Amino acid sequence: MAGHSQFKNIMYRKGAQDAKRARLFAKIIREITVSGKESPDPDSNPRLRSAIADARTNNMPKDTIERALKKATGSANDTHYEDVRYEGYGPSGVAIIVDALTDNRNRTASDVRSAFSKYGGNLGESNSVAFMFDRMGCFTYPLSLGNEEHVFETALTVGAEDVKVHAENYAIFCTADTFHQVRDDLEKKVGSPESSGLQWIAKSPAEITDADIARKVLRLIDALEESDDVQSVSTNMHLSDAVVAVLNEAH
Repeated sequence: MAGHSQFKNIMYRKGAQDAKRARLFAKIIREITVSGKESPDPDSNPRLRSAIADARTNNMPKDTIERALKKATGSANDTHYEDVRYEGYGPSGVAIIVDALTDNRNRTASDVRSAFSKYGGNLGESNSVAFMFDRMGCFTYPLSLGNEEHVFETALTVGAEDVKVHAENYAIFCTADTFHQVRDDLEKKVGSPESSGLQWIAKSPAEITDADIARKVLRLIDALEESDDVQSVSTNMHLSDAVVAVLNEAH
């Protein structure tokens, strides 16, 4: 689902939470609807199981989840969605990947192209930046999960590839093709993660040390995420501690 990047934890972007929450729910509902068409049974449908788990993690009401499932299996629902990926560069050459789920390629392409153009970016060809990233599954858990040794051992036993310790949480990574199995095993061992999803992880993050450039890139990300069709936005941008401090002070 929506990429859980470092940008999500920058305080100055926490305004308009209601609107962002509504967009998040809309994206999760679309994922449930699409994955539910494959099979309405979560036990036999890993993609649907993950979508429902994300809905619950984000405190989506049970009746909203059930309505999305009914829409997926309803005979009146003949809308066809498809996964589409866009790649390009933002200000200062920051690499950006946009994952979308759309029923109208022309509309989505137009929205994405317009955002790139308006906010100082350039939409590229397919695979123009994907080679800079690895596709990984990511699960975040609070630090209260346990000490580092315990978390590393747990991650190892479920087949994870790496664990990173952040100021506010643990991030557990696995390969894309083991994502669903690792998620199921983690839930059995330590409970549901705070967040989970497939992400594009930059092989060599590009550190941004200029707050003005950071603001420009973040505005582009916000514009892309405003589209109902866009499920996640990933970049290779890494903000320096000094830039994060400046952004927080400004808000």
